[in-house]
Formats: sequence, structure tokens, C-alpha cells
Amino acid sequence: MTKTPHAGTQVLTRPDPRSGQKGKPLAGLRVLVGRAAHQAGALSSGLRKLGAEVLEIPFIEIRKPRSYGPLDSALQNLRDYQWLILTSVNGVQAFWERLRKLGLTKKQLAHLQVAAIGPATKQAIEKRGIRVDVVPNEYVAESVVARLCDCIAGRRVLLARAKVARDVIPRELRELGAHVDVVEAYETVIPRTSRARLRAVLQDPKRRPHVITFTSSSTVRNFLALLERNVWRGRPRPREGKVSPVERIRLASIGPVTSSTLRELGLPVDIEAKEYTIPGLIAAILDSHES
Repeated sequence: MTKTPHAGTQVLTRPDPRSGQKGKPLAGLRVLVGRAAHQAGALSSGLRKLGAEVLEIPFIEIRKPRSYGPLDSALQNLRDYQWLILTSVNGVQAFWERLRKLGLTKKQLAHLQVAAIGPATKQAIEKRGIRVDVVPNEYVAESVVARLCDCIAGRRVLLARAKVARDVIPRELRELGAHVDVVEAYETVIPRTSRARLRAVLQDPKRRPHVITFTSSSTVRNFLALLERNVWRGRPRPREGKVSPVERIRLASIGPVTSSTLRELGLPVDIEAKEYTIPGLIAAILDSHES
């Protein structure tokens, strides 16, 4: 494929039939991937293999927390916990980086039972040599609570997560009698450089995506923050002959929590993954395109 740089954004032009893309199921479909730059690879490569044109403009950036104090304190007192819950690959990475920084090893985790919110998080944990005891049937907070409800009363639980996250897990586990410590392992922020890049793409009819993907509630909120919020609410009609930036763009969600955030903020959900994973999102886009 030919890469055409524009305003700092890597944009893939329409597939040339000679490139081997002709006949692929997503050929001619332009998809905007808004995952953090270091995590966009799996989604982008999966879509490209199916023939899609991919634009990568991150709606989210992962940063270290302002203070490691609470996390460090928890790590130095791991013996006091019976359960460890990790809810994202970013959380796993941040947790282990800090563990190494403190000179600790996986031996300090041997006594813990571990819960992961989904298969990607489970895989990231197991790569570090730790057994995962619980993965819920549905990869959302409510399902984690449901899996733990019979074995969590009276237990001390360490939940390492992003600075801003849903409070379902700690609130409901406490209602079940658990003692839950929530520590910040990382924070998500809006990438400043994405604002001009995103607006430029949406305003250019030749580069405007057919589909925009959302892989978390944070990507939804940050996307709106990168634009004028009222531009997107309810797919407004163009004013004075101007084309709305949302015209003919479909919004694809990785699962019900992300979909709920889209709807709460006045955005439609055109595509939703049945399995709340990156492969599930790709499959949903493919199904929607073929139907």
C-alpha cells in the first residue's frame, strides 16, 4: 500500500488492485482506529488483513500516575491480600513495571488468587508467569463481580486500575463483604497532537472514515473532547449547506459498557461487538459491512 502523510497522520490510500487487496471483504472501507498508539497494532493489522484502509489517530494516551505512593504501599504489603484484580493490559504492564522497580518478583504473588477482566488481560498476566484463577464469561465489571460473589466475603482485595474508572467492582465487592483497596496504576489523558489531525481527517471528504472504532469509555469521552462536543450530538443536520463531520460515518463499539457511554453522550451505536475483544470488534465490523 502507498502511505500518504498528511498533518502528521499516517493515512493509507485506497487499496490498489495490484497490491493484493482486491476481493478482500473490507476492501474500500476506511476505518479510523483511536486506540492508544502503542496498542493500535492488533486492531489495525486485523482490519488491514481484511482489506480495510486504516487511519490511526489516538484518542487516548497512557501516562504514569502522579504518585506511585498507594500502589507502592500495596505492593510492599502483598502478603495482606488474598485477591488481585486487574482490568486491562495497561494495568498489568504498569503493575509489573512497578513490581520490578521495587525489587519484588512473582514469588510475592504466589499466594494470591488472580482475576482478569478478559482474555487479553489474562494473557498479559500469564506471560509473566502468574496463573489466572478467574476470567468472567462477559468481559465487563459486572461479570467479574458475579464470578467472585461466592468466595469474596471477608477477603482483602487489591484492585489496580486507571485513575478514572467505573466503580462497579469495588462498590459491589464491598457490598458482598470484601475489603477492597483501589490503587492507581496509570492514568489516561487526551493526546494534544490528535486534535488538529482528527478534525482535518473528518473535514476532508476524500479521507473521512466510513467507520470509527471505540474500545473503551475513555476513548469515547476523549474523542468528544477532541472535537466540539455539540457537533456530534445526535448526528446534527449540516448548517448553511455545510457537511456534518458525522455524515455517513458509522460508530463501532467493543461492547456494552462502551456503547452505553456513546449513548449517554448522545452518540449512536451502529456496530457492537458480540465478543468484547479486539477480534470480536473486527468480526462485528466485517459482519456489518457484509450485511
